[in-house]
Amino acid sequence: MQPKSMTLGQKIWLMISIGVLLTVSFSYFLLNYFYQKLYVDKVEQTLMEEGKLLTADYKGGPITDAFRKQVEWYNEKSTAEVLLVNNPRELSACLPFGVEYESLINGDDRSKLLRGDTVTKIGYEKRFHRKIMGVIVPLLDEHRLQGALYLYIPLASIKELTKDVAVIWLPLATLFVFVLLLAGKRMARHITDPLKEMEKVAYHMSQGDYRAQIPVRANDEVGRLAKAFNVMAKAIAEEDMRKREFLANVSHELRTPLSYVKGYSEAILQGLVKTEEEERKYVQLIHREADRMERLVRDLLDLARLEGNNVPLQKTPLVFAQVIEDTVAKYEPFLQKKQITLNMELDHDIILEGDADRLEQVVQNLLDNAVRYTPAEGKIHIRLKKVSDASCQLIIRDSGKGVPKEKLPLLGQRFYRVDQARTRKEGGTGLGLAIVKQIISLHNGTISFFSEEGKGMEVVIQLPIYTE
Repeated sequence: MQPKSMTLGQKIWLMISIGVLLTVSFSYFLLNYFYQKLYVDKVEQTLMEEGKLLTADYKGGPITDAFRKQVEWYNEKSTAEVLLVNNPRELSACLPFGVEYESLINGDDRSKLLRGDTVTKIGYEKRFHRKIMGVIVPLLDEHRLQGALYLYIPLASIKELTKDVAVIWLPLATLFVFVLLLAGKRMARHITDPLKEMEKVAYHMSQGDYRAQIPVRANDEVGRLAKAFNVMAKAIAEEDMRKREFLANVSHELRTPLSYVKGYSEAILQGLVKTEEEERKYVQLIHREADRMERLVRDLLDLARLEGNNVPLQKTPLVFAQVIEDTVAKYEPFLQKKQITLNMELDHDIILEGDADRLEQVVQNLLDNAVRYTPAEGKIHIRLKKVSDASCQLIIRDSGKGVPKEKLPLLGQRFYRVDQARTRKEGGTGLGLAIVKQIISLHNGTISFFSEEGKGMEVVIQLPIYTE
């Protein structure tokens, strides 16, 4: 059985607890450090200074009674005990704590005294229940050790030094640690609760439910993550809806031609067709519907490749006006048949960096719609102009039936048709504008539609101009 791992909230709270403990430990060591530096070292320095002031009155030779009396007088005035000994070996008998001479003054210490250096000793005295600090200052007659001054004082403990402060500090410190641990636990919950909610929402999303939203309680990193998660959930929901609509549209678009193909082919196979002319008519209908399905599948594959960037554009500098003229030339028979007047205003100085075939596909799809929906003896106007040094506009305007304003935002969606019956009858797949929008987007351009019902349609494409 795999051991249960800690949750993120438990890990955060554990880290905060460790931080509190480390802070308390650091405070303890810091207190001991200040005790040593600000108190013990200061006491040692004071004793050494007092001892050196006394030895300054020693002029050499045997220790006189006058000097001894001076030391005794100073001992009565000083907070430390000051002892004068002629023989350093007598120190063991003068110390307030029992110690052997060999352990008190060793060879190194004697060498220091002969050099005129002081020796510091610290020992614990059971009678005082505390440590005693002693400083031994040599009395030298040239290089001979005539005696020594021994100054000692009991050291106060940290507890004694902080007694007054501890009465207030300890309860406050305990309360502070408790509050800090409690706040750490609440902070861990504050961080992990949105993450737990994200986990629940992610699980619901995996089951196909995209309605749940994560409440955003703050504008910090976790709050922004919650916002991003909500946006992602909404985008996935919309994409899922588009996918369902797409599948429904594909099924709907294929159902009609398939029903025709199946019905007419069954009629021929079952011998319901009596004349050769009627059979030819049925075959032509089957061919027409098969051709429509072929165009639909081709447009679907083309759109899928464009959206997935599976067809890299072959961009080269090109004269956009020439691409437009070459495309328009293919429509001369259709324009003459419907007696449509075509006017063109093209700026031949405009150079684009683009894929000539794909841009021709854009113009062709737009002209298909313009010719299809412009009535006989109508007008189509094509204009290519420079908007600025960095961009140009292609405007295609027709005098057709137009599109209601409320339907303009829907243009370019897959399978969307303003007039469902008329477009199917005239052979459109409902994917032309979707392909156009994708090609324009891949060329870093934009496309806009302007129309009023009964006043025609205007399509405006804006593209960046090629600059060396």
